[in-house]
Amino acid sequence: MIRVALPYHLRNLANVGSEVQLSVTGDVTVRSILDAIEGRYPMLAGTIRDHDTKQRRPFLRFYACGEDFSLSSPDTRLPDKVMTGEEPFLVIGAVAGG
Repeated sequence: MIRVALPYHLRNLANVGSEVQLSVTGDVTVRSILDAIEGRYPMLAGTIRDHDTKQRRPFLRFYACGEDFSLSSPDTRLPDKVMTGEEPFLVIGAVAGG
């Protein structure tokens, strides 16, 4: 099982706790995790990535095992610790300001 930590506003929208557990078949990538999240929680479709382009929303970042995967290809394979559930895949709300 893959563990995914979501930011507060997405947890509220999906009515879940701080982490969700998902089954992902095949390679564990950012794309496969986001496909699984949107499949299991359809109310999150369009909130993490754009409906049409499937691009990451500007104020969300993706982390796993201390690495930033936000600008990586969505098909980049994630670390083994994420695949085994030892470490969560993190969806983090970014903050902007001056």
